[in-house]
Amino acid sequence: MGDPGTGGDSAALARVVARQRAELERLRDRAATAAVLERAKGALMALTGCSPDAAHDELRRRARGSGRTLVEECWLALGSLPPSTQEADPAAPPPRETPPAGAPDLAEALGRMGRDLVRVGSPQELAARLLDQLASEARADAVLLYERQAEGGIELIGHAGADPRFAAQWRHVPPLAGVPAFEVLATGEPLWLEDLPADRTRYLLSGSPPERWPTRAWLPVPAGGAGRVALGVLRRHDQPFEPRERELLRAATRLCAGRLRALDAPREAPGEPGVTPPVQAVLDTLPGPAVLLTPLRDPAGEVEDYRIDAAAPHTVDVFGRTGRDMVGRRILESYPSVAGEPLWRGYLTALETGVPFEGEPFAYQDVSDGVAVTATYSVRAAPLGEGLLVSWLRYDPTERQEQRLADVQRLGNLGWANWNLVTGEISWSAQAYAVLRRDPALGPLELAELPALALPQDADQLAAAITGLVRRGRAFDTPFRVEAPEGVRHLRLVAEAVTEPDGTPAEVHGFVQDLTAQRSAELALVKSERTMLLQRGVLQAERALAARLQHALLPLPSKPVRLAGLRVEVAYLPAQAGIHVGGDWFSAIELPDSDALFVVGDVAGHGIDAVATMAQLRFTAKGMVSTGTSLTVALARLNQLLLHSRDGRRTATMIMARYDPDQQVLTWAQAGHPPPLLVRHGEVRYLDRPVGMLLGASARPSYESAQLRLAPGDRLLLYTDGLVERPGEGLDVGLARLAEAARAHGDGGWDSLDALLAAMVADERRDDVCVLDIRMPARTDDHTEEPVDAADTGDLEAQNG
Repeated sequence: MGDPGTGGDSAALARVVARQRAELERLRDRAATAAVLERAKGALMALTGCSPDAAHDELRRRARGSGRTLVEECWLALGSLPPSTQEADPAAPPPRETPPAGAPDLAEALGRMGRDLVRVGSPQELAARLLDQLASEARADAVLLYERQAEGGIELIGHAGADPRFAAQWRHVPPLAGVPAFEVLATGEPLWLEDLPADRTRYLLSGSPPERWPTRAWLPVPAGGAGRVALGVLRRHDQPFEPRERELLRAATRLCAGRLRALDAPREAPGEPGVTPPVQAVLDTLPGPAVLLTPLRDPAGEVEDYRIDAAAPHTVDVFGRTGRDMVGRRILESYPSVAGEPLWRGYLTALETGVPFEGEPFAYQDVSDGVAVTATYSVRAAPLGEGLLVSWLRYDPTERQEQRLADVQRLGNLGWANWNLVTGEISWSAQAYAVLRRDPALGPLELAELPALALPQDADQLAAAITGLVRRGRAFDTPFRVEAPEGVRHLRLVAEAVTEPDGTPAEVHGFVQDLTAQRSAELALVKSERTMLLQRGVLQAERALAARLQHALLPLPSKPVRLAGLRVEVAYLPAQAGIHVGGDWFSAIELPDSDALFVVGDVAGHGIDAVATMAQLRFTAKGMVSTGTSLTVALARLNQLLLHSRDGRRTATMIMARYDPDQQVLTWAQAGHPPPLLVRHGEVRYLDRPVGMLLGASARPSYESAQLRLAPGDRLLLYTDGLVERPGEGLDVGLARLAEAARAHGDGGWDSLDALLAAMVADERRDDVCVLDIRMPARTDDHTEEPVDAADTGDLEAQNG
């Protein structure tokens, strides 16, 4: 085994190397910044003849007046020189490094981003919010967040703009060479991929195909050598990233670093550099909240964040953290929504001018453990050495509680009242005067005076309740009515007593509430319920009458019968939704020439009118076909009958079939009805429907007939649409379901119709179901089916609702 201390020494050495590397990068950036500053000063000196100090002061004045950084002002000063001046200066910056137009609005964009990120509760949500902001600001189409894992790989902890399949495929990435995220985590520097052909030869690009995102940016979070998260910004645009977009993405990584630390990463230890023990000792003596902030600057010298290096013991933030618990935290990490706000700008002004900043009261909002928290503060920031001494006043929430109490009284239309029975002191809220319609100038009423406000029929009950409260401490909740110009108002008085040790009531408190609106709604509801009950009774009486009419016309037979050598069974199931009786019906009779007639129909609508129309169609159809009328002519005449009915708007569907037992041929015609279903030798198919329009829909319809030769063992189903239709489902789906049920239960057994209905009919039927089951015996001596009583042979006909 190795030395136990080796791991600690290696970790310490790694931290030293990382700090030295970061310091080296800062020195390089500062050297480059100093070079730009010297070039700009030299240009001003050449143009105006001023001294170096005057040129430096002029650049700072311009930057402060325009709201730009000193480096941005230097670039603008160099970019505005005449061409000859630029050519004469061999150190002039290349044109492509000129700051982009609109650079001063970076602070505003960063402020919006900080406010948007304040409520994120997970890396996934962080990625989504980043994409919302960067889509417009940097033309981003997807955002990826990869975290370094202990085993050396990286894991996708947040993504937006990428589909789930991509996320699943690239969720875990082993430590492979050529992966951009690994490179930025190793170098601590951003990686801008803007040349897809060249990038594909050097890097392993995610996406299928990679051309969907021709330009990409990868940045370490946080920047430097200690990054643990890589931020990827993927774009469908093939243009390079503009300078302003690069600056915005670098700034976004700082906010991401803070928010990720606030979510689940260990924060910096309080023992980091920045404060000497005497400063903390001074703050320990302060009675109120105060912290010492040390500005953290970027290589250009601009403040990018603040670190809390000391805190008074009575300091409490919006999350309830106190004193030393706050030391070592960064402002944007702990309170990201202040970015770009007046408070943030006030801190910068105090540092630059040396004048203390005192801000207006403001409400700070954040999220703690998924719960939104809000507090109102007045903040003062005064320069102290290189940092800021910040103190604040948090407003007492009592004022907000009083406002909330007033809002509750107003919204609930109630007011509180208090009567002191010992001193005689009475106090009412303003809303109590409003509920009782009493002028506040007249003052409150005694308890004994309240019954005088009520109507005579309610006064005694209210007086008895008050007496029981005052004498025996019995709480009450009593409604009463008062007379008002607009009519009777319904009020409610609720009160209880505070008693002395011996049980004697000493004080009464309670509230009075206006229930007029609620009582009016209750009375209207009662009236509506009575109307509904009356209407329900009428509808139920109509249903009972229609049902009696149906059974009087012809009752439903209990057993199958044989007609023209065929076994015929009928099933009818009434609708369970609603109380109306429908117009589904069927008829099966033996004609004078020994043929058999089968009819199934469905009249539109419900109630007595539908039953009457159904009976009219049944008798007319039977009479016409019995006297020799063809099926198509019968349908045409039934159509005319509906067109010339009393209301002229009734419609119906129908299917009629005539069976010749000698030829074993079934001739049939239909009028807008679902097709018959044939089961033959285990195969199931729907018959092709001949031409036929809905009855009652047109004055010139066309009807045709078709023929089918029945074979031994055939089974034919005639049915109404209630068997196959379900709410929200197409008719084709229902027909396919019926075919499957017939295939499973079409063996011809005596109970197969019951099994088929059980498979087809839902528990709650919204429409009537009518089925005519016609079966051709497999052979003349077939007795495998349920015996048919001789008394049941002959005609079988019925009409059903």
